[in-house]
Amino acid sequence: MAKRIAEDSGSSLSPAPEDLLAPVETGVTATATTNGKKRKAETTVKTTVKTTVKTTKRTKQASADEAQGEEEAIEAAETPRKKRATAEKVKHEEDEDDKDGGANGQTATIVEKTVKKKVTRAKKSKEPVPALEERTADTKLRIGAHVSVAGGVHNAIPNLLHIGANAFAMFMKNQRKWDNPDMDPEHATLFINGCKDHKIEVGDCCLPHGSYLVNLAHPDAERKKQAYDCFQNDLVRCNKLGIRLYNFHPGNANATTREEGITLIAENLNRAHADPETGSVITVLETMASLGNTIGGTFEDIAAIISHVEKKDRVGVCLDTCHVFAAGYDLRTPETYAEVMEEFDKVIGLKYLMALHVNDSKAPLASYRDLHARIGTGYLGLRAFHNLVNDERLHGLPMVLETPIDSINASGKKFEDKSIWAREIKMLERLVGMDVESEAFKELERTLYEQGEGERERIGGQVERKKVKDAKPKAVRKKKGKDDEDVDGEKDAKPRKAAPKRKAVAKKVESEEEDDDDDDDDDDEE
Repeated sequence: MAKRIAEDSGSSLSPAPEDLLAPVETGVTATATTNGKKRKAETTVKTTVKTTVKTTKRTKQASADEAQGEEEAIEAAETPRKKRATAEKVKHEEDEDDKDGGANGQTATIVEKTVKKKVTRAKKSKEPVPALEERTADTKLRIGAHVSVAGGVHNAIPNLLHIGANAFAMFMKNQRKWDNPDMDPEHATLFINGCKDHKIEVGDCCLPHGSYLVNLAHPDAERKKQAYDCFQNDLVRCNKLGIRLYNFHPGNANATTREEGITLIAENLNRAHADPETGSVITVLETMASLGNTIGGTFEDIAAIISHVEKKDRVGVCLDTCHVFAAGYDLRTPETYAEVMEEFDKVIGLKYLMALHVNDSKAPLASYRDLHARIGTGYLGLRAFHNLVNDERLHGLPMVLETPIDSINASGKKFEDKSIWAREIKMLERLVGMDVESEAFKELERTLYEQGEGERERIGGQVERKKVKDAKPKAVRKKKGKDDEDVDGEKDAKPRKAAPKRKAVAKKVESEEEDDDDDDDDDDEE
């Protein structure tokens, strides 16, 4: 029976900066919330103002009228308004000073104002949700999934515990916006403390994912700065949290040549590595699925980028099983798997392999389509992942699931079923040492294969039809020449029917983004 991780044990978490570990003082008592959203508290600030005025009958009456008006204003201000969290209470007290004002007809008026201001309470992690599966303590693997950080980076902790993960990925901020706000120091402290409390070795098991917007291969100065700033900001966040690895898509050469794009990526990496704020965070290049302008679809692309990087200890590679399979690298049998890993070692070097994205593929081998499938239901099949988890060279590396978890409930509505990840984590752990010829393995393989049959046929059909279409020679219009004239030198008078006007048909593009279990604002750091 696998041991479970003790909640009160120590951690090998990288030391965090002192400014993040300092206690947070807000002057109010914080209460835990279930949604991680900000609550408001009230604190009192007193100010005393002294004014001197001449006292006459007219001014006395004016003062009385003014005091009455102020009392009415105070009464109105104290009346609660809809959707207003700030109440302002003003008190006025008059105190005549006989010694100073009695003789010269002056009155010293002391105005005491009490103002209630909003103060943000300390953020708390959302209340823990019962675990779908417990984390395995004595496993040789570090397997997890890409979890949500909705409400703050600290909420990644309960989310990974919920699925029983020993590794995880997350976005460092909203991945669909260019904004680079400062990370909330309270969120950072809660994240660090949460890792310590649950014995999460964040330096070894966390693999944050870069923004989909960033293209470090873009040559335009403005676009280049925008991409770099976002990239650098993520690295700084990682460094503050003690995270050692940072995964990102290399980029594309839509606006330049492939060679120039590769050079630009390396230049940006060198610049980031030279920045002290990024610490020693390792920038991890992800293998890609497609060719064309996309950089990273071949092992040679990745090797070329690394060759230009000055600090080799600050760069690594994440092998995405779906991507490399779609790009033509076959992992399905022990023989082909060994050939791919040998080629990786020869072209790039296994020493650079830092992490893996573990996904099956809805599309066939060398289809160049990035379509993730649940483990064992796609064209890779269960045996490919048996090859993977039984490769001792990969033990200890973070393996992150990005498999789709969309399901339909009894009401016919879609929802994210996190139990899929919890089951896949345990299944992959069980594959270590399992005999592929055993009845248990064959039954599991058969069940998963049948579950994905419909999607494999649908996507496979699309790929085959495209191949047939691309193989057909394109029709070339014949230009009319002298041979088209009669012997009398006159053109053929046979009337031709006018070609019917064709409506513009929008080309249907079928694509699928990588599964990232969050809505646009789900991973937005407050």
